Amino acid sequence: MTGMPSLVIGVASSSAERRQLAQLLGGTEAFLIVSSVHQARRFLDLVRRPSGPPPSRPPSAGEPPGPSSGLSSGPSSGLELGVDSDRRVLRWREREVGLTPLEHDLLVCLAGTPGQVWTYARLHRAVWGNDHLGRGSDMHSVVRRIRRKLARLNVPATIHAVRGVGFRLTPP
Repeated sequence: MTGMPSLVIGVASSSAERRQLAQLLGGTEAFLIVSSVHQARRFLDLVRRPSGPPPSRPPSAGEPPGPSSGLSSGPSSGLELGVDSDRRVLRWREREVGLTPLEHDLLVCLAGTPGQVWTYARLHRAVWGNDHLGRGSDMHSVVRRIRRKLARLNVPATIHAVRGVGFRLTPP
């Protein structure tokens, strides 16, 4: 060891799991608990980068991109439409609706690159963490639920299916 403090990063999706993980890691010198692997990657990118704007590299095939011009992911962005990853909610103007973990992860993928088509395989890898596609009914079910929530909030953004390829988000 070089005498540098170590950092343990824990990932837990619910607040109850995060509290339990914090208790388990209580004796660790330094730890960070986040709600998704995507948040851990963003943190590590910030730590590795000395300062300045984030690099504009495209995400790899299995990596969900960080939110950019479509939806925001922070709880206090200036945009009207946002995904709050900490609370796992979709916000439009003054209204909010809760998201399941799958809805959240799929929406973060699509929102990170509005207008870009995400293939079924790439989405499945990023959201479910494996290459199994089956009939794709699991993904279509999640998209259907997100569409209902967007409609409930009267959001003009839509998720379009690109037949035989995947999905894309058309921003408001």
